[in-house]
Amino acid sequence: MVELNKNLQAYNTMNVKVVAKQWVEINQETELEELFSKPLEKFYVLGGGSNVLFRSDFDGVILKINNKGIEEIHNDENVEIIAQAGENWHRFVQFTLSKNYGGLENLSLIPGTVGAAPIQNIGAYGVEVKDLITNVYGFDVEEKKMKVFANSECQFGYRDSIFKKELKEKFIITRVGFKLSKKNHQLRLGYGSILETLKQKNIQNPSIQEVSQAVIEIRESKLPNPEKEPNTGSFFKNPVISEENFLSLQKKCTGIPFYEVDGGIKVPAGWLIEHAGWKGRKQNEIGVHPRQALVIVNYGNPSGKAVFDFSEQIIKDVAEKFGITLEREVNLIN
Repeated sequence: MVELNKNLQAYNTMNVKVVAKQWVEINQETELEELFSKPLEKFYVLGGGSNVLFRSDFDGVILKINNKGIEEIHNDENVEIIAQAGENWHRFVQFTLSKNYGGLENLSLIPGTVGAAPIQNIGAYGVEVKDLITNVYGFDVEEKKMKVFANSECQFGYRDSIFKKELKEKFIITRVGFKLSKKNHQLRLGYGSILETLKQKNIQNPSIQEVSQAVIEIRESKLPNPEKEPNTGSFFKNPVISEENFLSLQKKCTGIPFYEVDGGIKVPAGWLIEHAGWKGRKQNEIGVHPRQALVIVNYGNPSGKAVFDFSEQIIKDVAEKFGITLEREVNLIN
């Protein structure tokens, strides 16, 4: 059923008031074939609305992906879980942990849906979802048929994938497969304050469930709840710069944290924003969260354009002070 002039304020976690010309909910894959039997000039696929910023009203069709279901394919050591795109991500992670399937525990409490996870290649605390995805299933808009992409075909990068670039608005994800361990779980505890949190609980040999709970507690202590303080989560990506540029920056900014990654040195965007003087700063109805400089918060009823303009000021200021141009992690919708 098509709804006209749909208010999207309740469907984006920044709680920006925008209107979509048309709204269609998708509950089964077959509905996509029927929907695209006629050309759609402009559409956007909406998952949980947690990583989007609508800069203005949307003069097209919003497709809300609501298909649900989880399938398990077992072998001796591992299990492949195929989850429908409309499943809530955190609830899906908790489902896998309830079955004692390992791999996704570090990705607990990330907002959004299963279908959105490959697009952004979501990651946290040393784990990226690309490490666990087997296949991505979906609908090819141009060829009007279902297709499957193996992990190697997804062009995964830091908060990036083929679905965010070449296949943007050309491929609609309907299901995602994950390879998880059933035993001998390989824990990743060396990133962030996971180990410290576990030590405070006197946990020396943690289970995957205990790692998940530690991650949840860390995220809740650092990140605001969008139901109480509307936000999109991390608004900016952590920049990766060359070793030469980093050494030059390190001379001016002693004590700057960093992580060595493929392709260069990753510098925390939150540190740059905080040391540019933006942490906790407010302008009218928008501000940077006082505990987490990566998060921009809606403190009133600003427009999407106003939020975008506020982020532009941060990008410009960081570039002037540190010579690094931040990239937004949030998806901008015009």
